[in-house]
Amino acid sequence: MGVPSFFRWLSRKYPKIISPVLEDTPQIVDGVALPIDYSAPNPNGELDNLYLDMNGIVHPCSHPENKPPPETEDEMLLAVFEYTNRVLNMARPRKVLMIAVDGVAPRAKMNQQRARRFRSARDADIQNEERERVLQEREDFGEIIDDSVRNKKTWDSNAITPGTPFMDKLASALRYWTSFKLATDPGWKGLQVIISDATVPGEGEHKIMNFIRSQRSDPQYNPNTTHCIYGLDADLIFLGLATHEPHFKILREDVFAQDNRRKPNFKDQLNMSEEEKQILMKQDSEKPFLWLHISVLREYLSVELSVPRLSFPFDIERAVDDWVFMCFFCGNDFLPHLPSLDVRENSIDILVEIWKAVLPRLKDYMTC
Repeated sequence: MGVPSFFRWLSRKYPKIISPVLEDTPQIVDGVALPIDYSAPNPNGELDNLYLDMNGIVHPCSHPENKPPPETEDEMLLAVFEYTNRVLNMARPRKVLMIAVDGVAPRAKMNQQRARRFRSARDADIQNEERERVLQEREDFGEIIDDSVRNKKTWDSNAITPGTPFMDKLASALRYWTSFKLATDPGWKGLQVIISDATVPGEGEHKIMNFIRSQRSDPQYNPNTTHCIYGLDADLIFLGLATHEPHFKILREDVFAQDNRRKPNFKDQLNMSEEEKQILMKQDSEKPFLWLHISVLREYLSVELSVPRLSFPFDIERAVDDWVFMCFFCGNDFLPHLPSLDVRENSIDILVEIWKAVLPRLKDYMTC
């Protein structure tokens, strides 16, 4: 959710905040892909803490773009761990890994979810009815339909909500998987793993922010700790700015990527085994990832938000809080945005200009 088109607008206005993720490719021996060495130096630079908003992984795995959706919960869980492992191999946190699953949401979010879930359940019923009709037509033409094909149903993605058996199974599987990795992967040695499952109320991203704030209150906290959060919500950009951490970045899929990677020529394909072709197809279908550097965005904003001749000292932290507050007028998860403001029409620039004109006449910043 979040502000529509905000990421696209921001990356065009401030292009230096985006950089591609350097991803190690697995070595193929006898048609088998060897696991990536987690303990090796990170090509993207070392990272202390990684926070995973698990719903940003579970939902793309339930609606994949490059293959059919999973048919069973076990298939779904395998896809989730495969995706999670890929994210971890890119980020390679050395101190803390926090996995946060959405718990019971606030009331406003529940109202929004209810409308979405009624709609998705209705769409699933229509899809199953259409499938039954096609199978019946094929039978009428004399084709014999196997019972396994007839009884196959699409997996209901409405199970991704607190209180369902699937979420309980996901939490148990996460605990088992992290225990296995801690026991067997030397790269995980010394890594502190925190799992906040669906039994803990609150959305994943807000549970992560509460944890970061609690870290900052520790007297032994190192202010140069590097933080990274994985997720697709534009809200994460605001939350990252609101932490006021100097070393903060966001890991996300490049949803607008046009994949320009070199395709193997015909001669190369002839020399490949079937396993190598399958691995190549899998790599080719995976979207690349991006880093969004909050620290670079803060530098851009410190220049853009500077106002001369103020009656009070200029404070970039307070100015950034004002900027985040103004952006919520262009869209927010639960508040209706102003109909006259649209990110695509540079409404944020208009708000900033008004703010810079009004601020010298105020006695303090807008937010406290």
